Amino acid sequence: MGERTHLPEGARASRPVAPKNRFDRLEWAGAFGDLGTLIPFVAAYISLLKMDPFGVLFAFGAAKIISGLYYKTPFPVQPMKAIGAVATTQAAQTFVITPNAVYGAGIVSGVIWFLLGITGATRRVANLVGRPVALGIIMGLGLSFMVAGIKMMATGWIMGGVALVGTLLLLTNPVIPAMFLLLLFGVLAAVIQEPALLQELGGIRPALRLPSWSLGSITWNEFGIGALFLALPQVPLTLSNAILAITEENNRLFPGRKVTENRVSISTGILNIVGAMVGGVPMCHGAGGMAGHVRFGARTGGALVILGTILVLLAIFFSGSIDTLFRIFPQPVLGVILFLAGAQLALGVCGMGDEKSDRFVVVTTAAFALWNIGIAFVFGIGLHYLLKRNLVKL
Repeated sequence: MGERTHLPEGARASRPVAPKNRFDRLEWAGAFGDLGTLIPFVAAYISLLKMDPFGVLFAFGAAKIISGLYYKTPFPVQPMKAIGAVATTQAAQTFVITPNAVYGAGIVSGVIWFLLGITGATRRVANLVGRPVALGIIMGLGLSFMVAGIKMMATGWIMGGVALVGTLLLLTNPVIPAMFLLLLFGVLAAVIQEPALLQELGGIRPALRLPSWSLGSITWNEFGIGALFLALPQVPLTLSNAILAITEENNRLFPGRKVTENRVSISTGILNIVGAMVGGVPMCHGAGGMAGHVRFGARTGGALVILGTILVLLAIFFSGSIDTLFRIFPQPVLGVILFLAGAQLALGVCGMGDEKSDRFVVVTTAAFALWNIGIAFVFGIGLHYLLKRNLVKL
């Protein structure tokens, strides 16, 4: 009970790591630390691909509950970003990508990571990747989150600036978690900007829905599109961010609850296979999500259980009104959450190594990660190999 979390300098003071999940006010505040990535991707899937909000929300909610109960740390569940970006962009341009293709991508992704995990191949691949490469991916992800957060805040500079400054001033407040006031500020700002929203919110009524099988109408053509154009291009990003980086981040922050790459790979596979069956989108465990949860106070899996339960309840009772509900979170406020999550992640990259070559790999991999995580992963491995064998000298 006396073990402490090891958090980067500047983070909220750590609390003892308990053998069971907590559900105190800081876990509640930390539960919403991943909204900056969750809401934009979910909204894009629903609005552009016309995916059933019930399946998307229910799968995410159930996955978060399971992750929180199983890992007992703020082990996040996020959308697979490459799949989400390709699917929504392609849909907006050509309407080739259908919801069934997304389900197919989830099944294929799930099978890939489940097989890699149970055979131990994920661990063997991880052994080939140097630690400086993983740290570079983490740093690059953090910086890319910060850039994305700034762009979201730029959609309303006054709102974003006030929200950011206020949140920074309250981050270490031991009485009032900053996330609560940030969300309250966002709701008030949304209502002031759009007065009709208050009336729309007042008109929302619960409508019961239950899970259903979502793969009955998928065709081989849709399955092939999901596999070739969505699932396979995501593999390098998932390996770097959702397997290696999250394992490194979890084990650094919570040494009493260490995980392995194979374990994370297996859970990624199960979440995607089962999620696709109920209408979910491809999911993964992203290091940025953990940074967001931790930045706002979470230290156990209770935060994931809280957010997951909220999402499941929204799916079962309010999935038909999700567009209206999401509008209470303005883009600048989501940008603040994303920016601070990125800062938390980037600041966690310490101990880059005493060797100049290791530091060079970290920094250059991070720079490439700002452009493309998959390319950064391949570049980092290659550079690390060349430096270790003195084929390149600095």
